[in-house]
Parts: sequence; C-alpha cells; structure tokens
Amino acid sequence: MAKKTQSKRLTNQHKKSQGVVGIFGNEARSHDITVGKISHLVTEQLEKEFPRLSFRYRTGIKKKEINEALKKVDSELGQTIFVLNSSIKPDGGIIEVKDDNGIWRVVLVTEAKHQGKDIENIQKGNLVGKNNDQDLMAAGNAIERSHKNISEIANFMLHESHFPYILFLEGSNFITETISIKRPDGRAVTLDYNSGMLNRLDRLTSANYGMPINTNLCKNKFVKHKDKTIMLQAASIYTQGNGGKWDKKEMFDIMVETSKVSLQVLGSEIFKQITKRK
Repeated sequence: MAKKTQSKRLTNQHKKSQGVVGIFGNEARSHDITVGKISHLVTEQLEKEFPRLSFRYRTGIKKKEINEALKKVDSELGQTIFVLNSSIKPDGGIIEVKDDNGIWRVVLVTEAKHQGKDIENIQKGNLVGKNNDQDLMAAGNAIERSHKNISEIANFMLHESHFPYILFLEGSNFITETISIKRPDGRAVTLDYNSGMLNRLDRLTSANYGMPINTNLCKNKFVKHKDKTIMLQAASIYTQGNGGKWDKKEMFDIMVETSKVSLQVLGSEIFKQITKRK
C-alpha cells in the first residue's frame, strides 16, 4: 500500500509540475528518489509518447515464469526449481509492452547500487578499519549479488534480440578516474581508480563481456567464431566516474532511451496494433 501511495503522489506531482522537468527540479533532486519511482515515471512517459501501445510495470518475475520462458526455447531447459514461490525483484522493477499476440514483452529492467562510502567518510573526517586508523575501507562483495538478477533476466529473455538491463552504480568502489578528496583538517586523500582494494567494476564487467561502460548495449550483439554465431546479452552498466551521485533526471533520460531501443527491436511485432488503432 505504501508503494502505491508513493507512486500516486509522484504521479500527482508529475501532473502539477507539467511533466518530468518539474519532477526533477532542484528541490526534487535533493530528495531520495529511488530508481523504482523513476521507473513509474518512465512508464508514464512511454504511455504518453506511444498512446496506442499498452505498458505495464511490475516489481518482479517469478522463477516459475523464467522456467516457462526457457522451456519455450528448448524443452530440456527450465526443468529445475526448488522453491516454488521464489522470484527476482530488481530495484527498479520491470516495464513491459504488450505485443500483437497479447504477450507482454520486456522493454526495461533497472537496478541501482551504491557501494563504497570512502568519499563521504573522508569529507567528514572519519577514519575506518578495525582500529579506526585508515582513510579507506577495503571494498566488499555485496555488489556481486547483482549477477543473479542479470542472469535470471537473461534466461527470461533468451528468445529475444534485446536485453534492456541497466545497472546504475555510484560510490567510491566504482570510480573510473583517480580523485583526491580533502579531509576537514586539509589533508588530501587519493583514491586510485585502479586499486584492487577499492575498485569493484571488474567484478561486474563480466555481465557486459568487457564492452564499454556508460554505453547503451540494449541490442544484442551477434558474434561469429569459426562456424558458430553466438548471441550476447550484455547489461548496460552506468557509473559516475568520480564516485558522485547520479542525477535523477539523467537516470530517467537513460531509461527512456533504452526503452525506446527495446521498442525499435520489437517494432515488427507491435507494428500491427499501432497501425490498426490509427
């Protein structure tokens, strides 16, 4: 009920502010707008731009649904499940569009992860570590849990030619450039982007086959090796290079762009219903 109330409040604010420009004004940006709330706004934007299409938003996908999708690809797939009510719930949920056959097709899946508070700790003058005598904290492995959701969505979309999975990263464990942060006493602390103790980006780039980050990889890539053609489902990984926080309007724009690429890929399968409704 709380989530529905928040969604309704955002929708009302969205209308009063005359669209997304108002929602992501300076005042709104200072609040904690989650990626899930942004996904609701993306759904509204898609409904506005494509009024002849039917969209829906949902928070998760059941493991049973994933197995059913795999079985349609090959009868030997999707056979094993141990917890019948298990499901995956990406932070930003899933946006889908209904095709000509009345089947819901995924157009966007999003997650947002924050890992590494070194910048905040340094700026506050806090020391960390077992004895509270270190400037930097060794990075943890919590972010690796994202691999499960990415793999499960990839299974669910194995029959598709697109993979609209976006992973937004922020925090000192995902910097792409060396930065210097000053403590309150004036001492500068250097955060090296290529430090094995600090950086965790390399533990996630297996999800995009080592292709560039901050890049829309929604369209599946088909590569040829000898006599084989291999389809790659790559997650689109976006990170703030200096460890800063994401601008919510920028996240919204990336999500809308990826959704539109999904619709382009699905174009031939949703084109009939568009022309019929004209």
